[in-house]
Order: sequence, then C-alpha cells, then structure tokens
Amino acid sequence: MEQISPHNLPPEFQLTKVIEMEIGNYFFYENIVIVEAKEGILLSYKKDISVVLLILNITEGKPWVYISNRINSYSIQPLDYKYLNKVPSLTALGVVNYTEAGYLNSELEAKFCKKPFRVFNNLTEAAIWGKGIYETNLK
Repeated sequence: MEQISPHNLPPEFQLTKVIEMEIGNYFFYENIVIVEAKEGILLSYKKDISVVLLILNITEGKPWVYISNRINSYSIQPLDYKYLNKVPSLTALGVVNYTEAGYLNSELEAKFCKKPFRVFNNLTEAAIWGKGIYETNLK
C-alpha cells in the first residue's frame, strides 16, 4: 500500500514505510531514510542502537543514506558518530537545519563523521543529494 508523504518531495521519491517511535519518526524513501526526532530529546546512536538495527533490517543490507530533518530542537552526542562510521551500508549523512544555530551545530558534527556529510537548509535538496550518493554507490 502506497504511503502519503508529508514532505512534498519530487514524484521520484516514493514513501515506502513510516515508523513512529518514542524518539521520532522514520520515513523510508527507497534507500533514503529521513529522520525527524521529537522536540527536546537527547538522540544518542549508542543508546538508540536498536533504531540503527531496525533501519538495517528494513534496508536489507543495501546502501542507504540518512537525512536528519531537524524540524524540532533536540540534542545529539557528536562523539556517537564513531558508531555510525562503522555501519558499512550507511553511505552518507545529510542534515537539514532551519536555524543558524542548527547549521553551526551541524558543522561541528561534520568533524566527527568519516562518511560523506552535508548540511542543507532545504529537505528537497538534501533528498536529491542523497539519491545521487545512493545511485553512485550502486555503480
């Protein structure tokens, strides 16, 4: 059954699955995962490893791109990128910020990430970038 996307992305982005969790919502567009964490949480990849395992199960070991759509204000642990750096099928990370402070925080996070990492102010641009990264990794 086709899902209705809340993101207003171009038609080539078909939403295949939505998972609502205590820490946020996960939107699966083929092999692009858009994450919208809830307001005020502390997102820790080490603590929330079950989320990464869930994504790996859904993507079936195929390459995937993680895009954080930061529509809410929350905290993350930049040092936890060392865990994401070890996920072989995770090919890149994108962050969409809507404030200057968020953009500056993402620039700091980028220093801890060994995978391609890019900061955006527009979700559509991030999704198109992610699709390009994904398609490059299929070649």
